[in-house]
Amino acid sequence: MNRKLPLHPLLRTALAAVALPAFLGGCAQDSQVTRETPATTGASAPQAQAATSQATPEEAKQFVAKVNADLKRLWTKQATAEWIKNTYITDDTERNAAYVNEEVLAYVNGAVKGARRFDGLQLDADTARMLHLLKVSQTLPAPSEAEKRSELAAVAAKLDGMYGKGKYCGADGKGKCRDLQELSDVMAESRKYDELLDAWQGWHSTSRPMRPLYERLVNISNEGAKDIGFNDLGTLWRSAYDMPAADFEKEAQRLWGQVKPLYDELHCYVRGRLAKQYGEDKVPAGKPIPAHLLGNMWAQEWNNIYPLVEPFPGQASLDVDAELKKQGYDAMRMVKLGEKFFTSLGLKELPQTFFERSQFTKPRDREVVCHASAWDVTYENDLRIKMCIKPTEEELITIHHELGHNYYYTYYYTLPVLYQSGANDGFHEAIGDALTLSITPAYLQQVGLLKSVPKNDKNLINLQLKDALEKVAFLPFGLLVDQWRWEVFSGRIQPADYNKSWWTLREKYQGVAAPVARSEADFDPGAKYHVPANVPYTRYFLARILQFQFHKAMCEAAGFKGPLHECSIYGNKEAGKRLQAVLELGASKPWPDALQAMTGTRDIDATPLLDYFAPLRTWLQTQNKGQKCGW
Repeated sequence: MNRKLPLHPLLRTALAAVALPAFLGGCAQDSQVTRETPATTGASAPQAQAATSQATPEEAKQFVAKVNADLKRLWTKQATAEWIKNTYITDDTERNAAYVNEEVLAYVNGAVKGARRFDGLQLDADTARMLHLLKVSQTLPAPSEAEKRSELAAVAAKLDGMYGKGKYCGADGKGKCRDLQELSDVMAESRKYDELLDAWQGWHSTSRPMRPLYERLVNISNEGAKDIGFNDLGTLWRSAYDMPAADFEKEAQRLWGQVKPLYDELHCYVRGRLAKQYGEDKVPAGKPIPAHLLGNMWAQEWNNIYPLVEPFPGQASLDVDAELKKQGYDAMRMVKLGEKFFTSLGLKELPQTFFERSQFTKPRDREVVCHASAWDVTYENDLRIKMCIKPTEEELITIHHELGHNYYYTYYYTLPVLYQSGANDGFHEAIGDALTLSITPAYLQQVGLLKSVPKNDKNLINLQLKDALEKVAFLPFGLLVDQWRWEVFSGRIQPADYNKSWWTLREKYQGVAAPVARSEADFDPGAKYHVPANVPYTRYFLARILQFQFHKAMCEAAGFKGPLHECSIYGNKEAGKRLQAVLELGASKPWPDALQAMTGTRDIDATPLLDYFAPLRTWLQTQNKGQKCGW
């Protein structure tokens, strides 16, 4: 599905980059309000004591307690400003967000430096864990210099706002102006080569003005990262995974090596079908697929082209969209259906304020960020989602995903705020995604959204291909976004090569090419929300793998014995207990501990994903015989 990947409460967005803000989801959020400085608001970061005094474990514990209290207040202030800015985009709300972000940036920068005083001390596990989480909490660290800190907050707010307000008004600038949602509808529904190309080029033209701002964001945030002891911003991001940064980079490549053969087989099959649709001259064998033909603005998920590549047309309908419309499902009813899934597992109901304060539909009177995201605005169970819901299967699945974030929040919000996060950011994404694997035909039939679906091999392959177009097709994109940024942050990619290197990586990992010539006047990375919003993206790659591990573990807890792709944990309280045990941990333990609590193993492993799609892979290998695969 063309999911707008949401950000979570800890998402640490671009502006909120200062810490682990409580809002996550497909979107990133910005920051907040008044122009007070930390000193005038009583939020000054705890600094190291006089250089001559000897730090003690008790002082470290007191330091952590103060930081937790200060951050809860500051992050609440920040999340409030972010919420307003995301649901009411104006120059004023952007400026307001920048002021608050500046305040939080200053506080966290000081707190991280203050924490260094306790390096090398023998500390209790909780104090040591929270000091570590503080040091890696910033996704956009600011330098100590107040002027640069202010500039960074303003640049981040500006970039995020530019994305939210982006519109394409035709090649001559005089046509009907269309936003991302309207252009994405074209990408999803049109089968006309030139119409798709126009929508693709149009949206990618909106990111060109971001380029100099993004370069400035990289420079200042790298200064901030060095200021708190990291080589660059990418090293800081990778250090948040309870292992050395270099080891995490190798781990990501190891996981990609596990799943790449399945992706390659899917790519080969899809390219052959697209060649039949658009002609081999436009989609040649042995070459990358033009990026605008895959049903999604970024070619990150391919589910919208399912009708073009359906293995066995005429089998029992899997058209949930039609049934949602036929039964008159509106946004509220779809969200209630998602909540019912979680309560069926024995989890608690969402608070009434969730339904009163969320943005479920796109307002007619103002600009908003429609990118789906989940929030706890006050870190006190003030749960919300922000979406522009349409009655489609894709949106229904996104709702389940976003509610996964909300249920994580609601089970750990009583912990100290530094623990109010996932075991790692991939966990936060994987929880909701794991639940969506239980949205099987049997489940959809159970809730009345599918008629009887006969079990046969043709139906199975249809369904698995539909799932793979979303979950497997996404994997290389999920990896390469941060591969590009890590190299940008480290200086291996220079500003003069931003766009060239972006397409080099997209061809290498995805086998996807720009449909028209691109130059360094373009800034195509900026056409993807998470880049201007400065939201780390590897979490989504990890989540696509972890979700299958989680799904397998919950199915085992439920006593399910059949093929993994047939399992739905809907209504099973034992599976719910396994899930709740992980949710309650938050970030209080290193992620291998949380993974062990869920799955019994301490290693991330793509084998359950491969097992889930085993029937499809066997079928793809047969279909691809004689084809010129690869690119």
